Amino acid sequence: MYSYKHTLGLVKIIDLSSNRLTGEISSEITHLVGLVSLNLSRNQLTGQITSEIGNLQSLDVLDLSRNQIEGRIPTSLAQIDRLGLLDLSFNNLSGGIPIGTQLQSFDPSVYGGNPQLCGAPLKKMCVAQHVQTDLSNQEDDKDELITLGFYISMGVGFAAGFWGVCCTLIFKRSWRYAYFKFLNGLNDWLYVRVALIKRQLKDMLNR
Repeated sequence: MYSYKHTLGLVKIIDLSSNRLTGEISSEITHLVGLVSLNLSRNQLTGQITSEIGNLQSLDVLDLSRNQIEGRIPTSLAQIDRLGLLDLSFNNLSGGIPIGTQLQSFDPSVYGGNPQLCGAPLKKMCVAQHVQTDLSNQEDDKDELITLGFYISMGVGFAAGFWGVCCTLIFKRSWRYAYFKFLNGLNDWLYVRVALIKRQLKDMLNR
């Protein structure tokens, strides 16, 4: 026992899968900084994943599947860059999967069997993500100038202005005469201007 105590830091692989282990995962296991593979699957382990799991920076394989582990996935797990195989399926994990390139790169099946787990890469979004998405959508709507209300107000304004002018011309004889007189005067003015421009162009070409 004395020699094993002093060489414990050299342990690379622990496989205690398919036993009848009970209780919580000891936090002292995170002292094995040289650990490369940890397999505790298919047992009856309870409690939570220790928040110090991120100390195992050499860990390449972590299999805690098919236990009764509960609580959240520690955020420190996302700090293990060398983690190549992960299986946390069929436990009682809850909350959001910590944001990190490593944890989101795994197949969703590694988190399966945890009904209360949410967040990418799972299809089930967390409540906070729903709220953030809704807020972003609201901000986008505020930034858009042309909306349904814009079209409605434009249509109402056009109808009110058009029929306001038409009704006034129909029922107000003096205004109607003045309006048509204005149109006739404008037509004569345009006719004269066009004739003068044609005359000037013709004179320039003849020169």
